[in-house]
Amino acid sequence: MRSQLNLETVHCCGGGSETLHTNGALVEVIQSSLQEAKLPKEAVQLIASTDRGSVKEMLQLDEYIDLIIPRGSAALQEFCRKNSIIPVIIGGVGICHLFVDETADLERSLAVIVNAKTDRPSVCNALDTLLVHASVASKVIPRVIEVLSKKNVEFRLDKAAAELVKHHSCHAAGPNDWDTEWMNLTLGIKVVADLQEAITHIQAHSRGHSDGILTEDQKNAEQFIREVDSAVVYVNASTRFTDGGQFGFGAEVAVSTQKLHARGPMGLKELTSYKWVVKGNYQVRT
Repeated sequence: MRSQLNLETVHCCGGGSETLHTNGALVEVIQSSLQEAKLPKEAVQLIASTDRGSVKEMLQLDEYIDLIIPRGSAALQEFCRKNSIIPVIIGGVGICHLFVDETADLERSLAVIVNAKTDRPSVCNALDTLLVHASVASKVIPRVIEVLSKKNVEFRLDKAAAELVKHHSCHAAGPNDWDTEWMNLTLGIKVVADLQEAITHIQAHSRGHSDGILTEDQKNAEQFIREVDSAVVYVNASTRFTDGGQFGFGAEVAVSTQKLHARGPMGLKELTSYKWVVKGNYQVRT
């Protein structure tokens, strides 16, 4: 008895009107490469339409399509989830958190925070909200704002954080700010009483993408790992590592935030299915 992998057909749906020509050129290159490799060029296809009605039509083609992976806004993903009769893998929407524990190495933590926020602020694994333990907030928050403001980061602060610093780049956090995936140089900062409050905040506001703790306390790290149910959970590392290439999966297809069948960064292996082949000698079940 053995399993056999089968590569599923990839159907590419074009983005907005501004990307249509670019997508067309990319698909031509990919199809040409497939032909050179003696593979069917139709394995990759482009729906050359900017009509959103084409998306809804595609979501009903279960006879021809095995899997939908919507890459785009949260609204697009929700639309696909509600309207598809084909399995859908949801992912790529962040709201990523880092929690600075009271035991964290503050200078080394600062380097992680800077990387997570500013390396590529427009991507789904960039830092959106920084949670800081109350006992170290007076040391951490002014330093974070001092360093990140030089990189043109603006801040949304809760009341406790705002009391610790006065800076032109700082603004009071609004009611929806903890549920915003910024995708720009904006960072929310909130003071929490302890590890449990940090976990509770993440459970309430995370999209299950990438969340981390900065700590020197192994017990706290283990509790964070147990109780934060995200696709990728970090201890003392930047959320920017959530990427197929960084995880050794090669080119990334998506970051899945659901639990079946693939979760986290998805490479070629996660795009394959399998079948069971049984070779017998006329056995019957008894």
